[in-house]
Amino acid sequence: MSGTFRTGFIALIGRPNVGKSTLLNHILGQKISITSNKPQTTRNRILGIKHLSEGQMIFLDTPGLPPSHAAKFHRNRPLIQTARQTVYEADLILALIDPAVQQNDSFLFDFLKKSDAPKILVLNKIDMLNKGALIPTLSALGANEEICARFSAVIPISAKTGENTEKLLEIALSYLPEREPIFPEDQVTDQSVRFLASEIVREQVIQQTKDEMPYAVTVQIERFVENGPKGIIHISSILFVERESQKAILIGQKGERLKKIGTAARCELENLLDSKVFLEMWVKVKEQSGLMGTEQ
Repeated sequence: MSGTFRTGFIALIGRPNVGKSTLLNHILGQKISITSNKPQTTRNRILGIKHLSEGQMIFLDTPGLPPSHAAKFHRNRPLIQTARQTVYEADLILALIDPAVQQNDSFLFDFLKKSDAPKILVLNKIDMLNKGALIPTLSALGANEEICARFSAVIPISAKTGENTEKLLEIALSYLPEREPIFPEDQVTDQSVRFLASEIVREQVIQQTKDEMPYAVTVQIERFVENGPKGIIHISSILFVERESQKAILIGQKGERLKKIGTAARCELENLLDSKVFLEMWVKVKEQSGLMGTEQ
């Protein structure tokens, strides 16, 4: 391999809804991390690999960090631990914030103190800012001694439109160590197709139910057959809920809501798998053995 080649792990860290998953999907050119406006949509660390002629950038998408007052809650501890472990493993940290939202990011900055890895502060969602607001925002950050001391660079981007993301990649790559590639050129993630399918179904549950359903909904892929009749991929999934009332919400009147979830999920799956998909979904209360569902 001629020339300088850089390879490294890049942690995407930030509060919920700052656009970490949207940025990762944009960089990779395909969806491997689900998105929604609901906090803590990402529950696991998602690895995505960007292959360049000059290097291999291995991104680690993490669950959103809660505000400092919520960090002590039991439900947030596993999410914080996942993010903490990712920070320890990273060669570079991209800390995302939303400059259009007034919030206290001190917990985020304190969280990053224990890592010696270089850090870049990424101002996402600049497409949502008033055109005259960006320069004063950057000037204020540049004058902030704490920001200057902790971050090697401050870069404004829009993960949604892609504005300035190429510049972010260029700068981020320069901070990675000179190293041979770790993953083969045709690999984009370390997640299985089954996991990605379950996440896409869960994303549509979140999108279709909004605030009616809690985070307790989990999706399990029971069957994944790639070589079905006429080349159709057959996927059978179970949506687990905690109570019978949640089951009724998820299914909806005459099964209409579950049909909408299935239709939207199937379209996403067909884009991901580049194939026709037959999707079965069943809703099950965790404590019970009875199943209820509909086919899509």
